[in-house]
Amino acid sequence: MDWKSEGSAQKTESRVLQEHEIALDSPGEDGVSESFQLLQIDVGCEHWEQEALPTGSAAWCSKNVQRKQRHWEKIVAAKKTKRKKEKERRKANRVENSGICPQHSKRFLRSLIKERLLEAKHSGPRLCIDLSMTNHMSKKELSRLAGQIRRLYGSNKKADRPFWICLTGFTTDSPLYEECLRMNDGFSSYLLDITEEDCFSLFPLETLVYLTPDSEHALANVDLDTVYILGGLVDESIQKKVTLQKAQEHSVKTARLPIQEYMVKCQNGKNYHSEILTINQVFDILSTYFETQNWPEALKKGVSSRKGYVLQNSVE
Repeated sequence: MDWKSEGSAQKTESRVLQEHEIALDSPGEDGVSESFQLLQIDVGCEHWEQEALPTGSAAWCSKNVQRKQRHWEKIVAAKKTKRKKEKERRKANRVENSGICPQHSKRFLRSLIKERLLEAKHSGPRLCIDLSMTNHMSKKELSRLAGQIRRLYGSNKKADRPFWICLTGFTTDSPLYEECLRMNDGFSSYLLDITEEDCFSLFPLETLVYLTPDSEHALANVDLDTVYILGGLVDESIQKKVTLQKAQEHSVKTARLPIQEYMVKCQNGKNYHSEILTINQVFDILSTYFETQNWPEALKKGVSSRKGYVLQNSVE
């Protein structure tokens, strides 16, 4: 009996141990769930520890980023202030040059300029640009002349008392016309007259005065009853007396700007002195004199020191 009981007990213990080993080798759902819970607790604790105890390197990087951010914000603010001041400066310059109050809109300014130009067509001084001598000009010379026409028209738009401009001897199929379209934005909508007719057949001859630096007569005044002619000629070879001869052929009066009367030659390195000006420079002088009735002020506007002339009072 004792031997059997002891053997039975050993078998029971051996079976329990085997079942326990099997349970450990192949855990069930409860074992897996419990393992995941332990892992989640470990990961959560580790994450909490990292948040609660940041390293010194992380704190230093954060301060460095904040410093750079503040520096960048200062740069952006300075650029905004600079752009604002530049915009105000350009606006003030436009107001000063045009003589118009700043509170007007661009649409109003455009309509006002248009009104002034159309009024000049009926009651303002008249200026003809004789473009009948462009046939033998090079492409480079045509480009320079197109640029001078653009600057002349721009100055006339800004004038308080603009001229009415007429481009004579000008055909729409000419190389100069194509160059004007290429170089001058909005050229086809310029408020001026364009005609193929010659200036000598367009107006009575007694009303014409051809402005040429080769004339013996100095221009004394700018009259509303006179049509002034500028030769649209850019000649790098500088053929002298071309415009004077053309005016004499049609028995038209000539005049030169009173540079010799109000200015004197000044010394320069090249010993260069010239009274030949571009058409836009001559126009600036005429326009300024028409508004101010002051020849020294007008000549100062168009004759630069590079021409070798300065006003008499500046020398004195």
